[in-house]
Amino acid sequence: MEKIMTFEGFSKVDLRVGTIVEVNDFPEARNPSYQILIDFGPLGIKKSSAQITTLYSKEELLDRQIVAVVNFAKKQIGKFMSECLVIGAVDNKDVYLLSPEVRVKNGSTVV
Repeated sequence: MEKIMTFEGFSKVDLRVGTIVEVNDFPEARNPSYQILIDFGPLGIKKSSAQITTLYSKEELLDRQIVAVVNFAKKQIGKFMSECLVIGAVDNKDVYLLSPEVRVKNGSTVV
């Protein structure tokens, strides 16, 4: 283990399930990326940039449920404002999106 975190520290991370409702190319990004809009139900729709173009087509991503951190500070990426961080497992340089095993309500918390 490299870094130790307390339960109190982890409890500050707001992980939620959302459904991808729009996917666009992001040609201005340094690395190949998509701009995605994610519906988090009662939290609304949030934007994110994700470097997931090697494993996922835009069509595959539409209506897919994912897990994201929704309480990070917004981050400006070129002219795009990212509002959440999509969570994935990294294997070499490929990112595999994390998602619930079954469909759940948008905005559901991840514990």
